[in-house]
Amino acid sequence: MTSTTSLSTVDLTAGAPAHTPATSGEWWRDAVIYQVYPRSFADGDGDGTGDLPGVTAKLDHLAQLGVDAVWLSPFYRSPQKDAGYDVADYRDIDPLFGTLADFDEMLAGAHERGLKVIVDLVPNHSSDQHAWFQEALAAAPGSAERERYMFRDGRGPAGDEVPNNWQSIFGGPAWTRLAPREDDGPLGPQWYLHLFDSTQPDLNWENPEVRAEFEGVLRFWLDRGVDGFRVDVAHGMIKAPGLPDWDGQVAMVEGTVEDASESDPGAPEDGSTGAGNRGPMFDQDGVHDIYRAWHKVLAEYDGDRCLVAEAWVEPLSRLARYVRPDEMHQAFNFSFLTAPWDAATVRTVVNASLSTMEAVGAPTTWVLSNHDVVRHASRFGLEEIGGRQLNGIGATDPQPDAALGLRRARAATLLMLGLPGSAYVYQGEELGLPDHTALPDDVRQDPSFFRTNGAEPGRDGCRVPLPWVGGAPGNGFGPTGKTWLPQPDVYAELAADQQYGVEGSTFEMYRAALGLRRAENLGAGVLSWVDSLAEHPDVVAFRVADVVVVANLGATPFALPAGAQVLVASGELDAGSGELPSDTTVWLRG
Repeated sequence: MTSTTSLSTVDLTAGAPAHTPATSGEWWRDAVIYQVYPRSFADGDGDGTGDLPGVTAKLDHLAQLGVDAVWLSPFYRSPQKDAGYDVADYRDIDPLFGTLADFDEMLAGAHERGLKVIVDLVPNHSSDQHAWFQEALAAAPGSAERERYMFRDGRGPAGDEVPNNWQSIFGGPAWTRLAPREDDGPLGPQWYLHLFDSTQPDLNWENPEVRAEFEGVLRFWLDRGVDGFRVDVAHGMIKAPGLPDWDGQVAMVEGTVEDASESDPGAPEDGSTGAGNRGPMFDQDGVHDIYRAWHKVLAEYDGDRCLVAEAWVEPLSRLARYVRPDEMHQAFNFSFLTAPWDAATVRTVVNASLSTMEAVGAPTTWVLSNHDVVRHASRFGLEEIGGRQLNGIGATDPQPDAALGLRRARAATLLMLGLPGSAYVYQGEELGLPDHTALPDDVRQDPSFFRTNGAEPGRDGCRVPLPWVGGAPGNGFGPTGKTWLPQPDVYAELAADQQYGVEGSTFEMYRAALGLRRAENLGAGVLSWVDSLAEHPDVVAFRVADVVVVANLGATPFALPAGAQVLVASGELDAGSGELPSDTTVWLRG
């Protein structure tokens, strides 16, 4: 017989408010923002790659879902060496995705449906096909053209040793040497820095010309009507003076791996994993001057435009520096994303996140999946959650338990959507989509897979094209059935049309929760912990407004309090027993 912990006598009225966020009418403080990865969202022209007309055609899906805004990953002109994060022209649309007219139509359609639009900005590096880098290649060492990037002479008598020992996040050295030319200096061809792929040279943000150019890029898109920018690698543009050697390692998701003696003294008390990306190439104080200048640019425009930081920075006190009142408006909370399936850790991260952001007057953001990490429907099905599994799962790796992963993913989502602040939803998670964890190596496209010779599976598994019509060619991704990456078989039964209006489907759970979140104004609410359950090892329980959120992260069911009204649940409840099963979250009124 399964043992049951009783909640029937628990007082759900909670204690004093744990946190009191700043009050404001700014839309981004409590918005639910949906991430569109354009090449995998919907294909309008049948070439197998998603595009802007495809996004426009599916705007009703987003409106029906009930989100407040859309964030689009890069659609700029690009050779697509890193799926568009290698930008060749920041003021144009890549033909793969359409035209500027297509963008304007999509933007207008979103605004007509009450959806804000945030676009990606990639300022740490450009493509090597950008006009500036091509001019730098043609120019001599020491020229103004080369000063826009991070060119350096090599070490050693012949200059044939890398300028420092930094490693690329995608694997291998972070430096590439140019081909010889007649006007090289005495140390021969120079080297250029690329913290990511060799086709993504880092820009020199100490150069005023670079700063002026990007302020112009901001204005270009603001003038078209966008509502904000998500800033890629927001912690990376400024490097430490002298570019000193550093023996640590940086990973895309885990943060920094370094000797404990080099970390900040004392273990973080906020659930974060360590010192974070604190090497000489990341989280330098100078980045904040850039964002203060950008804040002033956005303030010239009406409509509460916003800046969102993608900054893999820990502890949370360092992250909070990015969202001080005169800098950015939001920062992704990766401490929440990387938290294991453990109630005590989740409570710690939530508590620390709210208090740390409150101290600088910023909203807390919550996110569980994005285009760089294993989807949480797969991640939570692994025996061990975290580490390299966040970056991709290969066919020969331990495989997730699909049923367990989806059950926990739904529970985690319902917990997240009950929290005050702003939440992010990655495309397809509203359908319960897992990663494609058995992709053949010969279809992979992520540069991290190739630069590590396959040791890193890469992020392709979370970027598979969405299924819209189950059983149709390509599951309805586009008119021809082509998909730039193959879909797993399970996508047919998880397709959108198989879930619309179906009681208990993941889509309908999201839609119900988002509707209640808006009706109850939970995003702008105040969180109070349910004191009687505050120390329970397997429970996360809190009240926001008149809604009580109870998440059971343990293996033992709970008896829900008698008389409490169930508003929405992540899993099926046994009405007869009144129990809250394991790995399940419920919203109650009571």
